[in-house]
Order: sequence, then C-alpha cells, then structure tokens
Amino acid sequence: MAEVARAAGATPLLPGLPDEIAIWEILLRLPPKPLLRSRAVCPAWRRATSDRDFLLAHHARQPSLPLLYGDTDDLSSMDIITCDNRHRAADKLQSVARLDDASCFIPVACCDGLLVFRTNSKRGERRLSICNPATRQYAPLHQLNGFKLLGMYPHGPTGEYRLLLYLKSDAQSGSYVFTLGSAQPPRHIRGPDAKELMNSRGSVLLRGSLHWHTDNLIMVFDTTTESFRQMRSPIISGHVGMFEMGDMLGMFSLNDEETIVDIWVMRDYQGQVWASKGRVEFPIEELMAQSEDLGSCWEVETTYWDGDLLVLAKFDDGSLHQIDIAGKLVDSFRHRVLCPTQLRLKQSLVPHTFFLALEGYVVNASPFI
Repeated sequence: MAEVARAAGATPLLPGLPDEIAIWEILLRLPPKPLLRSRAVCPAWRRATSDRDFLLAHHARQPSLPLLYGDTDDLSSMDIITCDNRHRAADKLQSVARLDDASCFIPVACCDGLLVFRTNSKRGERRLSICNPATRQYAPLHQLNGFKLLGMYPHGPTGEYRLLLYLKSDAQSGSYVFTLGSAQPPRHIRGPDAKELMNSRGSVLLRGSLHWHTDNLIMVFDTTTESFRQMRSPIISGHVGMFEMGDMLGMFSLNDEETIVDIWVMRDYQGQVWASKGRVEFPIEELMAQSEDLGSCWEVETTYWDGDLLVLAKFDDGSLHQIDIAGKLVDSFRHRVLCPTQLRLKQSLVPHTFFLALEGYVVNASPFI
C-alpha cells in the first residue's frame, strides 16, 4: 500500500492529506465510473488508481449485486443493470453497460466482474462472448461455436479464468474446459454426461465449486480438481432455482399456482444438511391493484443482500416486483421490461491480459454504446 502512495509522486494527491489517506480512504471508496473519471485530474491520480494492488483492493470493496437486463426505451439496445437496495427506489437500478442490438445478448455467467453472453446470430446460431462492463472490454469467443456454456470460474492453482462447456458431438460428446486466452482448443474432461445440466437454471459458484440442481440432486464441479461429484438436495417440486446466501447455498421453488415461493438453505455444507428458511406468499391483491393485466408469474429469482432475502417476480404484464420473505411488496419496476437473472455482478477494474489473445477483441467500441 505504501508503494502505491509513493508512486503517486512527491506532490500530494489532495493538499493537506497524506497520500495514504487520499488513496486508501477516499479514492478506494469511489464506484468504478467516478474512479475512472478521476484519472483525468492529473498523471499522479492516474498512476495511483491504475496500480494493480489498488485495483484488487478496490474490487474487493465493491458490492455483489443482483444482475438484470432489458431493452432500452427505443428497443435499439440492451442495458445491463444492477439492483442496489442501498439506494432509494428511483436509484436502485443502475446501468453498468449498454450494448447495441438488444436482441442478441443474454447474460449467462458472471465471475469477478467478467460477464459471458450468449449471442444469437441473425442465422439463429448461438454463440458466446465475454466482456468486462467496467473496463468496456469485449471479445467474441469464436473458437467455442457449437459449445454450450455450463459455467465460468477462476482456477485457483493457475489464476486462469476458465469456462466449463458441453458439446454434443458424434465424435466425443461431454464436458470440456476452455482457458480464456489460450491458443489451445477446449479439452475434454472425464465425468458424467452433463447434458442434463443444460436444463437447469444455470450454475452457482460457491466455496470453489460450481453447483446445479437437477433431478432432485445437486451436481457439483470442483474448480480446483476439475472433477464432478453429487450432493443431497431437498425434495422439492415446481419451478426450482438456486442462489448464493453469503457462504451458504440456497434453493427456492415456485408452486404450480405461481403464488408461493419456498426457500431452503444448506446450513451445513460438509454434512449436506438443509433447512427451511421460510415461505414467501405473493401479495397478489396488492399486485393486481397496480395492474389489470397482471397475469401469471413466469419468471422468479431469489436474491440475498445485506442480510435480507428478496424475491424478484416477473409477471405477464412485464412488471418486475421485489417481495421480502414476509410477503411484503418492497418495490415495483413497471416503467420498462426487465429480466431478472440469478447472476450477481461485482464490478472490477482489474485488467485481464487474456482479452488481448482473443480474436475480435475491442475496448470502448461496439457493441458498447
């Protein structure tokens, strides 16, 4: 830390304050966008806020926020949005990136500020791409055409970021691992046929493993050994999803009537002990009073933030509602069509060299607006 302050220069960053305080108590607390703008103040500010140790510390301070996406008002682009419950209702939704051609990008994985999209080509082909919304870096993943994404993770022993993939092929169907930035093609790994994971709602990265719920059990992929195992799941039915609750794994289910969400948490990860966390009953009468065409709930996610559990429920009329575990309506977002995801974004300004090795890499250019 002292090295960063010394590197800032002999002239104090802020007159009257030691650089240690200016950097580690003030600049470190800025959100990513204001921090980037602060680099224009002077070369010393730019050096101080570009140091890798500083950026790692800055990333560690960022909140991990629920991620949403939706078309902009003119339907010509798509917003990547975080939902921050620390703010008032009008300021909860914050756009972290805007991408052109709204119909083509769907966020499907997120890790350490990196975001993977599934892109739908004009020919109907599904492809993958990766970006860092904070640094506005983007690259298509051409070498993965034909593969389907199961999850993204940091590989602890090497520090590399890797993608877990599934390929259905006459030659060798199964699971594959691809290292971002590598010139090598995805490598096949031993394990169970992971095609059933494609029907799950996506993976949750927790305790160094990816988790999926499928067929009343949990499939687990250890990101260090890169091997699969199974864990117990509560016996539940209906529309099922998983989420991260601090250092615990959570699970929820929406009943067939689409009015109640039951929530469980794994109290003992090693012992695989599950416990009921509660039941959320939607305030249907209150919701219907807001809309004559409410319809049914066709998408639901459960999120955990600062000790609170909230259910995000999207209805047929396009409205998105936040409901707490007591069934109280916390907030409603009706001014635009928003899609909730199970992803959480923890923004990062840490540069990643693997982008430079990806064909088609751009920074601060299309598809960013």
